[in-house]
Amino acid sequence: MARRRAEPQKARSRSKPAPAVAEAALAPRDVVLLGVLFAVLALGIYAPALSGPFLSDDLHYVATNPYVHSLTLENVRAILDPRSPATVFVVNYAPVHLLLHALTWQVVGEQTTAYHVINVLLHAVGSALLAAVFARAGIPRLAAAGAALVFLLHPANVEAVAWISQAKTPAAFALSMGALLAHPRRPVLGTLLFGLALLAKPTAAFALPVAALLDWARDGRVRAAPLAAWALLLAGYAFAEFATHQRSGAAEAISDDPLVRLRTSFAIAARYACMSLTSIGVAAFHEPAPSGPADPLWIAGVVAIAAIAARSVVALRRRSAELAFWVWAGVSFLPISQLFPFLYPMADRYLYFILPGLIGGIVLALRAPIARAPAWAPRAAGAAALALALAFGAHSNARAALWASPLKLLNDSAEHYPNGRTARLVEARRAAQRGDDEAALAALRRAWELGFNRYEQLQSDPAFANLQSDPRFLALVREMAGWWVARFAVKPEPTQIELRTLALAYLARGERDTALATLERARAMPGPLAQQLAQDIADVKSMR
Repeated sequence: MARRRAEPQKARSRSKPAPAVAEAALAPRDVVLLGVLFAVLALGIYAPALSGPFLSDDLHYVATNPYVHSLTLENVRAILDPRSPATVFVVNYAPVHLLLHALTWQVVGEQTTAYHVINVLLHAVGSALLAAVFARAGIPRLAAAGAALVFLLHPANVEAVAWISQAKTPAAFALSMGALLAHPRRPVLGTLLFGLALLAKPTAAFALPVAALLDWARDGRVRAAPLAAWALLLAGYAFAEFATHQRSGAAEAISDDPLVRLRTSFAIAARYACMSLTSIGVAAFHEPAPSGPADPLWIAGVVAIAAIAARSVVALRRRSAELAFWVWAGVSFLPISQLFPFLYPMADRYLYFILPGLIGGIVLALRAPIARAPAWAPRAAGAAALALALAFGAHSNARAALWASPLKLLNDSAEHYPNGRTARLVEARRAAQRGDDEAALAALRRAWELGFNRYEQLQSDPAFANLQSDPRFLALVREMAGWWVARFAVKPEPTQIELRTLALAYLARGERDTALATLERARAMPGPLAQQLAQDIADVKSMR
């Protein structure tokens, strides 16, 4: 009789929905200790990059940004204003990002080590908070810490951490993790952190659907009121960001053929999947080619996305937190998938927000099979994860060294994409340095055809010193400057900085009078470049 009563009860228990996700498996003290450990480890891994100079976008965001250099009330207001010249200058509404750089500049000025250290510490804090998010989602404490360690050491993150101007990425991520952790019990704090994360980088928008799905997985209901506030913040931010970003002009699609664009999006997904699982393929300045019908990469991308979709359906039926992580990865991938043209088709740093979703989804998907496996399986899985983390750490340490030199970055890109514009630029520099002007000019022409347009870099690069008087080199510089003239001459209500950029392009084209008139127009406007423009005008007037 006892057995008969027990059997129906057992059957009923099988039909119940998945139990609520276990609450906060990592105490605040554990997270702090993990953060300290991660910080020490990350500083060691990134040591080769800590002395690296400002390079590439660092010049634009920090080294030459007048709004960052002087933290006056006027400049702070400009940074906070989504329509101000300060916002237009960086073509993104990211006041938290700019204020972080401005505060650092006031303390250390041009001393770059401090900027690098701040990025590394933000990365360590975000990784420790990610461990707490993993644990809150039901991943055991040790596994959560191990999964966060894999994220901390992943080579794809080196670009976002070692590149000074990418401070927005680890800052937005750390704030997003704080928002997810605060949301259930401290909704006001969670909303504030989510808003700050958006104001650091718009990719933080992923946290909204993830917070809702983690709510649902935890107890079957969504805390609608605070998440409605998140949605309002996102809508307001999106309006401001869209208006600002449009001034940069629409990015060119990788192809006019929609089928090619679709195949290329799937191929990019496959590349990211490979980079995520193995770190193979990480590179500086990716230049993926459009994907053809026989390209196996786009087929692999279809398979990978289909597998994630299928696993998401399983997680949905089980009301598992696993679904939140697959959505996390998908929502973070969509804006950079090239379904909608994006300025740079692919970059290591774009994986920074995708990786945690993939890691969390994989760990939760493997949890049940490992639990059913023999007793040695969890230990074997832990050992494999540790070995992967150590391999990733060694690879990250090697890649961090690239960020100590812009030439190392160019060479790394050329090695991975030998037919790209960066490879042609490297080829041109080497040819010019050995005195082969014909080969140098041919390579520069090819780089221009592939999209390279930084004429000012050609004018200032010592490698091209012997070409500065060559009519063919000067003609190429004028063509590149013409691209900037066409882009900036039509801007409505140009800012002081945009007018200076336009004037310098006119000057590179040999249009001295037009350049001078444009500089005078810029000087008549309010802005932070009064002294710089006065010097520019004097320099142009002294030319014969």
